[in-house]
Amino acid sequence: MDFEVLRLFKSMVLNDFDVCQPNEYIFATVLSSCSNVGYLSSGRQCHGYVLKSGLVFHQYVKNALVRLYSMLSDVVGAMEVLVSVPGSDMCTYNLILSGLVENSYLNEASNVLRRMCAEHLVWNKATYICSFGLCARLKHLSLGSQIHNRLLKSDVDFDVFVCSAVIDMYGKCKDISSARKVFERSQDRNVVSWTAMLSAYSQHGLLEESLKLFCNMQCEEIAPNESTFSVLLNTSARLSSLGYGYSLHALAEKKGFKGMTNRDIITWNTIICGYSHHGLGNKSLALFKEMLKTDENPNHVTFVGVLTACGHLGNVELGFYFFYHLMKQKGIEPGLEHYTCIVGLLSKAGRLNEVKDLMLSRPIKWDTVAWRTLLNACNIHRNYTLGTQIGNINLNLDPYDVGTYTLLSNMHAKANNWGGVTQIRELMKKKKIKKEPGLSWLEIKNQTHVFVSDDNGHPEFVEIHEKLKELLGKIKSLGYVPDTSNVLHDVEDEQKEDYVGYHSEKLAVAYAILRTHKDALIRIIKNLRICDDCHFTMKLISKVTNREINIRDVNRFHCFRDGSCSCEDYW
Repeated sequence: MDFEVLRLFKSMVLNDFDVCQPNEYIFATVLSSCSNVGYLSSGRQCHGYVLKSGLVFHQYVKNALVRLYSMLSDVVGAMEVLVSVPGSDMCTYNLILSGLVENSYLNEASNVLRRMCAEHLVWNKATYICSFGLCARLKHLSLGSQIHNRLLKSDVDFDVFVCSAVIDMYGKCKDISSARKVFERSQDRNVVSWTAMLSAYSQHGLLEESLKLFCNMQCEEIAPNESTFSVLLNTSARLSSLGYGYSLHALAEKKGFKGMTNRDIITWNTIICGYSHHGLGNKSLALFKEMLKTDENPNHVTFVGVLTACGHLGNVELGFYFFYHLMKQKGIEPGLEHYTCIVGLLSKAGRLNEVKDLMLSRPIKWDTVAWRTLLNACNIHRNYTLGTQIGNINLNLDPYDVGTYTLLSNMHAKANNWGGVTQIRELMKKKKIKKEPGLSWLEIKNQTHVFVSDDNGHPEFVEIHEKLKELLGKIKSLGYVPDTSNVLHDVEDEQKEDYVGYHSEKLAVAYAILRTHKDALIRIIKNLRICDDCHFTMKLISKVTNREINIRDVNRFHCFRDGSCSCEDYW
């Protein structure tokens, strides 16, 4: 229909312009069609004519122009129409406000909101939805609450769309209590309002609550849509709940969401960075090579994944090529994350002084992550002198970075510098800094089992300890010697072995072997980085039990099978 409108208008202009000149109604219709089909250039030509003819002063022509520029992301053009043409109604403001918020011109949107309030116009449903969207993007709870109060005093119908906008605003402003109250008081809830509440829980870190609410949603027979699945799958990923993720995937396919019809930059980046994040450097780079053959251009996120992959593979030359040549060729300015990847790349190669020189010479505002990357490398390559210097730099940058304290303490322990360990402990105690306890958990028959180091709290702890003792005895025959270098206590060697022998992931794998089928894959999640001793232990346990063990630590997956690990670049 829109293309037919534009065809007829073109014919009218070319053939009958002298006989039948277009009026304000025709131009309003034509501008609307230009908006719908994305013809910004044609819309601008119409804009020029209505300016010359004076038709722009008709309200519906002005609104059609604002809609054109707002829909086609020309915010400057929309603002020029708003400011230069007198007379704006509520429709004008709704269009411009929506366009500004959608295109992240939040300061300009705030100014339009103030101007709108100053003119004392009567707000409608669209006005409130746009305004709540602005508050959500700004995370401005006070303003959002004021607009909510104004809404409650107005005659505007509190339907599911307004309700969802309010819930979304409170959720993004981290007022989960108010979001839940609005949700519970809503009389007519549909998939939009349910999804808004699910998202609010997820954004607030209440991941289990989000999944429980979805169960209630299913009980009320509300069918989930694409947005619902997106929220829930992200929630499952953050919980590391693979079983729930499988169920959601199956449900999505059952509802008809099969396959991916189009791959955009976000899709490519997700897979490239996903492979890279989990240590699968070759797969990440192979996919990047495939992407370069398409019309999709890599962006800054793509190169973070690619450079990280080079780090896992220890391929310094390829990493330098991507960083110094290909990024420049693609017009991408390196940022802190890219430089941090180079720090990791060189650190793994043992080129520690080169990393230090790079960090001290570049005009980059390095963060604690970058310095901690070098500090970790100093710990692994046992360069304690440089490590102490880097640790002090990082603590000056962030005196409360628990990761730096932990690495410094481990470094002193490896060097048998117990005075240094004590000094770090006292400093942590003085600053009231506590190291996060190591936790590991796994799911068996939809039940989650959580373990802490030297755990005696599990109802089956006696049997678990016996099984672990049996496993440690078996792997010692393969040459296993406990690595006690990171034990932070000046005690006898036998006691040190006890400290590392009952780490949480070892308890978890012992329980899994006790309670799962011999052919079942063992999946364990750990909240911290797996230590050197546990990494080596898992390789040997996978060999003596003929079991496949996957451990997801804070960094990535470690896949153990038949005495080896797929992430042999672990360092």
